[in-house]
Amino acid sequence: MKILHIGKYFPPHRGGMERYLKDLMIAQQRQGLRCQALVHRSDISLANDAVELNGTGGNILVRRAAVWLRLLFTPVSPLLPFLLQRAIREFRPDVLHVHLPNLSSTWVLLLPSARRIPLVIHWHSDIPASGKSKALGLFYRLYRPLERALLRHSRAIIVTSPPYLETSRPLQGFRDKCRVIPLGLPGDEITTHPLDDALPTRVLAVGRLTYYKGFEYLVRALAQCGDTVVHLVGSGSEEQALKALARQLDVADRIHFHGEVDDQALSEMYQTCHYLCLPSIERTEAFGMVLLEAMQQQRPALVTTVAGSGMTWVVDDGKTGVHCRQEDPQALADAMRTLGNDRAKLRRLGANAYAKFRRNFCIEQSERQLAQLYMGVCSTGEGTERPGQP
Repeated sequence: MKILHIGKYFPPHRGGMERYLKDLMIAQQRQGLRCQALVHRSDISLANDAVELNGTGGNILVRRAAVWLRLLFTPVSPLLPFLLQRAIREFRPDVLHVHLPNLSSTWVLLLPSARRIPLVIHWHSDIPASGKSKALGLFYRLYRPLERALLRHSRAIIVTSPPYLETSRPLQGFRDKCRVIPLGLPGDEITTHPLDDALPTRVLAVGRLTYYKGFEYLVRALAQCGDTVVHLVGSGSEEQALKALARQLDVADRIHFHGEVDDQALSEMYQTCHYLCLPSIERTEAFGMVLLEAMQQQRPALVTTVAGSGMTWVVDDGKTGVHCRQEDPQALADAMRTLGNDRAKLRRLGANAYAKFRRNFCIEQSERQLAQLYMGVCSTGEGTERPGQP
């Protein structure tokens, strides 16, 4: 069976959606499926390009469409439909697996050759309805009819967690097509080492430095945790504001901004920290791939209770990590002190987190569930063009 994935970007572009796509394709190829991907280039360019991944059973072709400009974080790629047409003609896929949100995916509705192929939608997140951007709200009102048309045309919709499915307004009229399949990471064994109990508490935070990640509240909480050091990995528009806040609160010597780091360096940072903190404030944080990275490294996580996010579904309060209220520096500081003062609990939570990762979040499990879904959508024409609810 041949699967053509259509995504937004692809590694080395950093992001949970991008890493999952790469790992999934490698796992699928290992199990006998043939895969290709069509994505955008990460840089602004007038030229398309392509890369090949080494995979079991042959190389995996990733076509990258030229991006002429970006509007509201959205790549504008006039050449993508021609690449899609070419991929369909040369690869002859049995399934189109579209990863949303991605405006360019609407071309699968407009090309007759694409409309004839069974469509599976991977719903990674809603388009944010945050009041932070009126322009984004206007854009979504214009895009919404196309989004609904994609959902109607699809034969199956994959959602990453039950809480996200339950609270997703765009999916309300299409629940009969939806199936929860969690994201995953490779299940390779990683050697981990416990940290010296005499060390100060080291907290790792990983993500784009943007408002919805809630790192402002982590900095404010740090000011109340004297024996704690934070290592913050990522870059983004809030970096200078976060550094200024750290200086203002006199914690600049206890928070280290590392910027972007490679996978090896990030793995080492998980090993040298006691736990991960993901203090997000909106369900724009749909799942939290960094939580799986921490679990894979036998590290617990401290997450916020954002309604509808998958974070509190991934992390079990008191078993594999700790929950606390969102946008509440005092509650966050209390949770940080509780974790930092009980190293035995940290080790127990980390062991439980790793066990849950092995049970539920290995990429091989995700691949198997998707293979079954592909067989189902290819064996029946049912599910295409259901009108849904207005």
